[in-house]
Amino acid sequence: MSGPGFSHELRQRQTQSLVLAPQLRQSLKILQVAALDLRSVIQEELQANPTLEELPMEGVSLDREKDADNTLDNDAGQDAPASPEGSGDREELDFSKEFEILGKLDEDWRNHLASAGGAQPFTSEDAEKRQHFFDSLVTETSLQEHLVQQAELADLDAPTLEAVKHLVGTLDDRGFLTQSPNDVALQAGLPLPVVQEAAKILKGFEPAGIGATNLEECLLLQLGAKGRRETMAGRIIRDHFDLLSRRRIPELARKLGADTDDVQVAIEEIGALDPAPGRRFAEDSNRVVVPDVTVEKDGDKWSVSLNSDYIPRLRISNTYRDMIAKGTLTREERDYLRERIRSGKFLINSIEQRQQTIERITREIMKVQGEFFEHGVSHLKPLTMTKIADAVGVHETTVSRAIANKFIRTPHGVFDMKFFFTPGYQADSGASVSNKSVKEMISELIDLEDTAKPLSDQDLVAKLQEKGINIARRTVAKYREELGLLPSNLRRDYT
Repeated sequence: MSGPGFSHELRQRQTQSLVLAPQLRQSLKILQVAALDLRSVIQEELQANPTLEELPMEGVSLDREKDADNTLDNDAGQDAPASPEGSGDREELDFSKEFEILGKLDEDWRNHLASAGGAQPFTSEDAEKRQHFFDSLVTETSLQEHLVQQAELADLDAPTLEAVKHLVGTLDDRGFLTQSPNDVALQAGLPLPVVQEAAKILKGFEPAGIGATNLEECLLLQLGAKGRRETMAGRIIRDHFDLLSRRRIPELARKLGADTDDVQVAIEEIGALDPAPGRRFAEDSNRVVVPDVTVEKDGDKWSVSLNSDYIPRLRISNTYRDMIAKGTLTREERDYLRERIRSGKFLINSIEQRQQTIERITREIMKVQGEFFEHGVSHLKPLTMTKIADAVGVHETTVSRAIANKFIRTPHGVFDMKFFFTPGYQADSGASVSNKSVKEMISELIDLEDTAKPLSDQDLVAKLQEKGINIARRTVAKYREELGLLPSNLRRDYT
């Protein structure tokens, strides 16, 4: 149809999309997982792939599967009769194309970012946001997922379960509700009494304090979970929270008719509670940490050694290679075994590439953070994934995946590999100082302060300036909060 009011326009638009093959996805997964998890991934593949077998720990090195390489290359040619299917076996088992695709992904990303980048200044705050993005590429179970799992395990009817899920979706990063039951009931189309009951149920979930509407309720929920809601600490939070926030201990003692020492003890109990239980959920303090790499000093030189103790050593089974070589299999059987051998060899190569990537990244970290390995956290320097990616020759997302869930054993303890990537500041001396080093300085200043006259955030700014580090007061306050340290008025000791 045509005429006034009608128009037809044909537009052609070219789009580019990338679908990763299962083996490439597996390669990325192997790069990403920790050593203990990698063992589980490999065991699953061992069960699914009959052509793979595990060597004893004292067997052939994982990094040098020379025998498997030679055998795979000659599977089709020595004893089997020449055939169109057999003549291509050498090419079929060449994995350079798959790994070339992975490298091409890095190159494409680099070109895209280079063309999209601008010349605007890149601040320390921008660097922290960028770091958060890369950290988010690999995440553990979220608070919301954890709470929904608890709700699904509880004996709830369908409307109440739905209401709980809606409430969970309104939680902020502290674990506080951001919408009232009335608003949730209207948005979800649920009866208000059902949502109110769901809110009560949510407040009983772990971690304690979740589902509160404000800080007072959050702290009271935590005391209630310990059976201490009716203690002096509970009375202070419930009836005198304003005085508590200003740490008016003498006035609190008069209001409560108690000794200042007893009030001080109650405030210390409150100080041990978590003001933001949602933020600490991602910290899995119970997980087993197995260092993927060890950095230690050997004489005057530093050495890097990879931990392969938890990684099974694999090879292609001779039995199945011999079956193909005899030429007695049907075409379908031969094709199946060739594909399984191909899949197994790709797995072996992916594991080797994973180890090589981790080692190369670790060595580049050592070059930048040499003073940390010598002297400790206070000498940590600013470091970005871009710098390491350029040095190793991969994209930042590859670095992010490679360091995710990985740990380094150092002379100063075991550290998450992400620990070494941090934005920083330029000191007056011209030296670069990481924000972790600045936090360490703030922590030391507060540890050494006079508790009767604690340092304010502005005092901390002045102390840092004396060290040649110029940062804003709000940044000091932010770092202090991240360290879990109270403001000066709440650190004052009246006794």
